[in-house]
Amino acid sequence: MASRTSPDNNSRQARIAEMRRAEQSRDRRNKALAITASVAVVAALVGFGAWVMIDKKEKKDAAAAAAKAPVNGEQTWDAKTLGRNHVETPVKYPMNPPVGGDHSPRWMNCNGDVYKNAIPEVNAVHSLEHGAVWVTYNEKAAKGDVDALAGKVAKTPYTLMSPDKEQAGTIMLSAWGKQLTVDKADDPRVAQFFTKYVQGPQTPEPGAACTNGLAEK
Repeated sequence: MASRTSPDNNSRQARIAEMRRAEQSRDRRNKALAITASVAVVAALVGFGAWVMIDKKEKKDAAAAAAKAPVNGEQTWDAKTLGRNHVETPVKYPMNPPVGGDHSPRWMNCNGDVYKNAIPEVNAVHSLEHGAVWVTYNEKAAKGDVDALAGKVAKTPYTLMSPDKEQAGTIMLSAWGKQLTVDKADDPRVAQFFTKYVQGPQTPEPGAACTNGLAEK
């Protein structure tokens, strides 16, 4: 005797089949969404990585260009005419602040050191010999500019900073054989001078210590 399928049973099976089709459709849709999201994340990461690499290269190229370009308004002395003897006697320098010449056997600490008082020139010159940039300022300098420069020096190895009431310029930056005068800390030449001359090609003794020297008392 042939089996009969009731209408209710057929309807139930149809509903089950429809639910399975709907579930399979959701699974396919979810997989597609997951794949799309994954592709988007990967693309974003690749794009960000490429942007970071391009940004780093642009900054590197900009720093290299700044290191090669002349600093507008800087003064230069022939390094061959600047003495480099170690002496224990006072030295009379032809420029203020000095940018080279005979100097003390002890250097001023120049590992981002900010001095509140004037420092001995004979020791600071030795720091320049090691490739440091020396930032000095007189009483015309605004407190905001002094603070900004102090912050820049404090985070830059091979630099030092101190007041100099006798100097002619408001703010002066000195390296071995090089000097720049500016009126404000935000003058773009300040950053250029740092880039070019902190351990720059003018350095007689590149890599020499800027620590374990003379510190402010």
